[in-house]
Amino acid sequence: MSTTRSKVVFKDYNNKQNLLLPPSFEEMIPSTHPVRVVAQIVDSIDIQPIIDKYPGGGASSYYPRMLLKVLIYGYLCNYYSSREIEQAIKSNIHFMWLSGMSFPDHNTINRFRGERLKDVLKNVFTQVVDLLIEAGLVDLKEVYLDGTKIEANANRYTFVWANTIKTNKAKISRQLEELWSYTEQVAKEELEDTTPTTFHEVDAEKVKKTISKIDDALQGKKVDKKVKEKLKRVKRNWPKTLEKYEEQEKLLNGRKSCSKTDPDASFMRMKEDHLHNSQLKAAYNVQFSTQDQFVLNYTVHQNASDTTTLKDHVESYKHDLKKVPENIVADAGYGSEENYDYLDKQEIGAYIKYGSFDNEKQKSKKDPFQQDYLYYNETEDCFYCPMGQRMTKKRVEKRETATGYQQEYAIYQAENCTGCPLRGLCNKDKENRKISVNHNLRKYKKITKLVLLSEQGLTYIHQRAPDVEGTFGNVKENHRFRRFYLRGIEKVEIETGLLAISQNIRKISA
Repeated sequence: MSTTRSKVVFKDYNNKQNLLLPPSFEEMIPSTHPVRVVAQIVDSIDIQPIIDKYPGGGASSYYPRMLLKVLIYGYLCNYYSSREIEQAIKSNIHFMWLSGMSFPDHNTINRFRGERLKDVLKNVFTQVVDLLIEAGLVDLKEVYLDGTKIEANANRYTFVWANTIKTNKAKISRQLEELWSYTEQVAKEELEDTTPTTFHEVDAEKVKKTISKIDDALQGKKVDKKVKEKLKRVKRNWPKTLEKYEEQEKLLNGRKSCSKTDPDASFMRMKEDHLHNSQLKAAYNVQFSTQDQFVLNYTVHQNASDTTTLKDHVESYKHDLKKVPENIVADAGYGSEENYDYLDKQEIGAYIKYGSFDNEKQKSKKDPFQQDYLYYNETEDCFYCPMGQRMTKKRVEKRETATGYQQEYAIYQAENCTGCPLRGLCNKDKENRKISVNHNLRKYKKITKLVLLSEQGLTYIHQRAPDVEGTFGNVKENHRFRRFYLRGIEKVEIETGLLAISQNIRKISA
């Protein structure tokens, strides 16, 4: 059976056709395209703080409003490298339209991003948030707070550890003391006129002076060959080593670790895959507070723990927006006495879980022997153990957290645990059971539990994860920003600000 094939018809094609009137970018870019949203928003904000960054004089500069548009649109379209943005300006009609057919090179783009936007991009971000509030897209009734670790632009194998410095300095101190003791045995008379020396704390200058004293005292004495060799090695190496340690301690500034290639970055555990297998990498802790996946505030921190970031994050609201949220919703990583106390004083509602909140909701996970479940008689200020024995208050201890926050713990102890049938389950210590109770934290936990289990609280808890964690997922997974391109916390804050602005414009354009 034969079939007749129909004639195939193709559309006209001629790539050498010249247009009498070439099309304009205005005609080629749809009115609803995100690039128009970028242009409209940047045109509506005050960029005088950026203009003030230019010293004036010399050759003309590219207009900062144009460069800001190009950078924001670059981050919106996953162009994070200055060279990628430079190439896009030459080949992408959206970038050409934004730049007005200007072609700044990657050095100009990078210099604008790293220098001109320093200390002023947060002002730009705040103006964008104000526009969102005026448009009714967001408010500050509730915000969802969380943090994520983003890898620093640093070598993964060159690091400084505070514990290593501490251990090595202790080793130097111990060996220096041994040398001093040996010298006292060999040349005690020569050391009689010297000031008694302690070696608990050593520095480069102290080591130099001590070695000089030892060297002078041993002149002309019969000295063990190994000691002579050690003295030479010590004189040559220890002062330089301690000077290096002093410089590194300045870079650490109280942190446990830092990178040699980006000293502002700290080493943090990074969740690398869906199984949460982790690696230790130089990174920054980025905090976002969001509403409907709009970013209302961002801060960057050098410590891995979310607990210590909340206060600075809220203070940033006060500094930039001149107002604070009515309620903050966060996970148990922020549930500390200091944070509850701070939010209470700021009159901010704290919908923040504490560590044992989820376990307390499940009866199967309740342990009647834990101190949280022991009965407390508020009138007599005493606890009762599971067997009904009174636990009286012995003393009150003052403690200070790493951030300097003062805590107060009351110590209670049972009178006699001998022969108690529950002793193996309740108390494994040799002495009578003792508990340490923070009554201020107990008060906040009680209040927080009632708030979280309210209808409003349950609504906030269920909304938190998709809101703020969804925002991080969009930035890191969908838009592939998993590592900073710039070094130093000031420049990392600029990149974070560009990410936050681009996320907000992305939501407006959706």
